[in-house]
Amino acid sequence: MAERQFQEDLRAAQVRLHQTTAELAALCRTLPWSVEPTPGWPGTEHPHTGEITGGREDSPGWSEEQRQAVKRLRVECTDLSIRITTQAYWGTVEGEQRVQARSELKATRTGVTPTIDVTEAA
Repeated sequence: MAERQFQEDLRAAQVRLHQTTAELAALCRTLPWSVEPTPGWPGTEHPHTGEITGGREDSPGWSEEQRQAVKRLRVECTDLSIRITTQAYWGTVEGEQRVQARSELKATRTGVTPTIDVTEAA
C-alpha cells in the first residue's frame, strides 16, 4: 500500500503531539506520587519471609513550577488533538478509509525522545 501524502501541517501537528505526550509522560514519572503534600503509610510485613511490601513514603506534593509544567503540556496535547481531528483533510477521506488514514497518521513518528527539564517546561 502506498503511503498517504498528508498535508505538512497535519503531519507536523501529529509529530508534535507524539513529542508532547512523551514529554508529559517523562515529566510525570519524575514527580512525587501525590499532587498535594500527603503522608505515606507503612508497608505490610509478610508473615513467613519478613519482607515488607507496599506502603509509600511521604509525598512533598508538586511545586507550583511542576503544576504549571504539567498544565502547559496537557493543554498543548489537547490543542494539538483538536487541531488534528478538526483538520479539513478528514472531510476528503471516505468512510472506513478515514480510520485507516488516521491510523497511518498516528504512525508518523520522527525520533520522539522525551528529554525534559522541569525548569524549561515551565
